[in-house]
Amino acid sequence: MTDAVVLDSSAILALLNDEPGADKVEAVLDRAIVGAANLAEVAAKLSDTGLAQSEVEEALALFHDVRPMSKEQALTAGRLRAPTRSLGLSLGDRACLALAMELKASAMTCDGAWASLDPSAIGEASVQMLR
Repeated sequence: MTDAVVLDSSAILALLNDEPGADKVEAVLDRAIVGAANLAEVAAKLSDTGLAQSEVEEALALFHDVRPMSKEQALTAGRLRAPTRSLGLSLGDRACLALAMELKASAMTCDGAWASLDPSAIGEASVQMLR
């Protein structure tokens, strides 16, 4: 397993909003990876709060390693729908997990539903809960 950490939207928002767990996200920023789908989710949430586009871009400039979604990741995120449906995982959640699976990395989230995720569904990836 790699020491990279794939950040879910909830983890990014925890850091940006100085919420519980922000310190844990800050501690892994040097090895953090963000999927483009999760970056889009966070950008939308920040825009919803009334931030100007320039402020959104400034806040998200903190994240340097942003990865596009590959065809393989898209198929994996689709495949994860069935085993995560009962947990209510969103497309963004599944995209984060698909990236972590591809990288054999850890996915960091604040979403409590992930705690009930069957580890066999995500292969060599793992989940780090912030709360």
